[in-house]
Amino acid sequence: MKLDILAIGAHPDDVELGCGATLAKEISKGKKVGIIDLTRGELGTRGTAETRDEESENAAKILGVALRTNMEFADGFFVNDKAHQLELIKMIRKYKPEVVFCNAIEDRHIDHSKGSKLVSDACFLSGLLKIDTKHEDDESWQEPWRPKQVYHYIQWKNIEPDVVVDVTGFMDTKMKAVLAYKTQFYDPKSSLPETPISSKNFTDSVDYRARDLGRIIGVEHAEGFTVERYLAVDSIFNLI
Repeated sequence: MKLDILAIGAHPDDVELGCGATLAKEISKGKKVGIIDLTRGELGTRGTAETRDEESENAAKILGVALRTNMEFADGFFVNDKAHQLELIKMIRKYKPEVVFCNAIEDRHIDHSKGSKLVSDACFLSGLLKIDTKHEDDESWQEPWRPKQVYHYIQWKNIEPDVVVDVTGFMDTKMKAVLAYKTQFYDPKSSLPETPISSKNFTDSVDYRARDLGRIIGVEHAEGFTVERYLAVDSIFNLI
């Protein structure tokens, strides 16, 4: 299956928090979108790998993505090395996305910056002819593929975006997908330990960050991304 967008996150819920509304908007326009989680989030303070598996499946259904899979890299301990890069290259060549979304380049959680660089490097290497990888099904050789764009969504830190997407009308879908992770976010009845993302302030911040970015560009809600190379348009009138 060829994808228009492949969204990759170090942990289940990273994608929903970072670019869930953008994905929902593109899916509504007929784009094929897939999600890859690098780890099962097994080191998370709240919940278990098994509950995160179930929550991520529910979130995927809410967003309406074409597929979701998990690389099962070690939470907290995966590294950006040849072995991990090759596993991701196989996925990039399998799904041939035009656009890849991935973790913030710099962030509070160490897996976010590691995941960001791992995905970015794999996207580049995937386009090199002399790196050999095989299809998992029939053992035939895969063709090189390099996405046209790699965008980094914004996470814990308020990083200045390079491009902002109008997601007005899609925040409800995003928030439903985020809150599908019932063990992770604010629940006044929960007896689980508190974490930086389990407060009501954090959940509220997902909406008010989108509202603030929307305010700046003159719409109701927006999501921001950073880029690795210049953005280009064929007409200045393509900008809103």
